[in-house]
Amino acid sequence: MEAGPKLDPEREQAILGATLDLLAETGYEALRLDAVASRAKASKATLYRHWPGKAELVVDAIQCYEQADLAKNTDTGSLRGDLLATLSGIRDLLTGDLGQLMAGLLAALQKDADLAAAVRSSMVEDKQQINRQMLDRAIARGELPADTDPNVVPEVAPAVLFMRIFVNGESVDDDFLAHLTDDILIPLMVRSR
Repeated sequence: MEAGPKLDPEREQAILGATLDLLAETGYEALRLDAVASRAKASKATLYRHWPGKAELVVDAIQCYEQADLAKNTDTGSLRGDLLATLSGIRDLLTGDLGQLMAGLLAALQKDADLAAAVRSSMVEDKQQINRQMLDRAIARGELPADTDPNVVPEVAPAVLFMRIFVNGESVDDDFLAHLTDDILIPLMVRSR
């Protein structure tokens, strides 16, 4: 998303960290780029050279924070193992500091078309590609039929986890992830054709 010359990694981390800090303090709607620049000891012009707007800056900050969790494409050798690894990453993300930020962004996604577009293009599409690769491996191993609906995992798993964590206030332990995998996701994928 950067438009200008590459930022020094330390400067970029300072800006992205300031963005996350202010996002946690003020929420998305009240987040201002001049406040980010001030907190990061950078100029507002520097921010605009590298990010076209607030939405792109926020998405980059969140991606930087979460890159180790969900961006990896874990191949455990089985669909069940891949699902458990993916669900564990989602759980860790949602129950960590970033989960609170993302929960707060949900309302902003409905009101801010730029943020919604940036999230869809930068975050959601990446996760869909990883999901597709996981399904392709399972199909190649004969664990799933070739016409398995690729939307089952990305539509069902985050919704169940979000509901359990943020709405019901319940924990998501390894036993629950096994239940979600064995009793809900795999049966839905097998029957989705």
